[in-house]
Amino acid sequence: MADEDPAETVAMAPRRAAAASRRSGPAGAAGSPRSPGEADEPAWLNHPDSIQPTVLILGGFLTAPPMYRPLVGRLKARGAAGVVVAGVWTPDWLLAGVRGMGPICTRSARALRDAIRLSGEVSEGAPLLLVGHSAGGITSRLLTAPEPLPGRRYGAARWIGAIVTLGTPHLLSAGEGIGRRIRDVAATVADATVPGAFFAPEIGYLAVASRAIRGDPDGTGRERVAHLLYRSVMGTAAGAGTAGDGLVPVAAAGLEGARQVVLDGAVHGPSAGGSWYGSDDALDVWWPIALETWRSALEHRAGVARARVARRPASRRLGP
Repeated sequence: MADEDPAETVAMAPRRAAAASRRSGPAGAAGSPRSPGEADEPAWLNHPDSIQPTVLILGGFLTAPPMYRPLVGRLKARGAAGVVVAGVWTPDWLLAGVRGMGPICTRSARALRDAIRLSGEVSEGAPLLLVGHSAGGITSRLLTAPEPLPGRRYGAARWIGAIVTLGTPHLLSAGEGIGRRIRDVAATVADATVPGAFFAPEIGYLAVASRAIRGDPDGTGRERVAHLLYRSVMGTAAGAGTAGDGLVPVAAAGLEGARQVVLDGAVHGPSAGGSWYGSDDALDVWWPIALETWRSALEHRAGVARARVARRPASRRLGP
């Protein structure tokens, strides 16, 4: 598959998944008859409230896929039908400052294609639930962009049911360091092409933040480091007492139009030690809300599909 165009295969995979979904029908009902007028509709549209999601994890800045293996297991234990982790590695992020987000989006699109195919097998082809950690939350938005990014057009919104971001710096001001790099290579493009909850209500949006550490230039060592990191994201807006996850302030992790959840004790990533967004205690808070957000988007799409069928001429609904 190395020579496949990710943008093209993202476009083709949902057709294959939908075809498999139509052949099998709802889970446990393979070969069951379809009602007239439903032959062209995916099976999940008949019962969006009982489908379990296929999850795609998009990792954050300077991360690597093995870091998310425990999260994969925890999501499956909480009912995810399948989980795919995008093959974006630390060197890809290091090169992004030079090459831009094109290569990272291309790798993420390949994972999106794989997740769409998996959804056809385990979730009746239902739109995916994307979980973007840190800068991966910006990548998830870029994949929905209807306008072409450098060299590629992904336009994957129709195959995504929800975007859940974990400690993603959506709101970047004139910070320095990591904040400036993320803004320059990713956030500016996302804000220009898919600002805020751009595709709501067809896509549900949930932004998860944490107030685990308050930055303080005169505080403990951890608080002083947090203060410097918050300033790298938000500039002088991150004053003493700014709360965040140790890297991204709560004020920077919100997305306009998205639902927001603020945790109390989760740090930014697993390498920081202690509880993070992917730990059991954090998942127990945000995962049920993520499922609700995803199902609401699916129910909206099912309602649109039912209305479309109702508007068809009677001869088309009833068949020959």
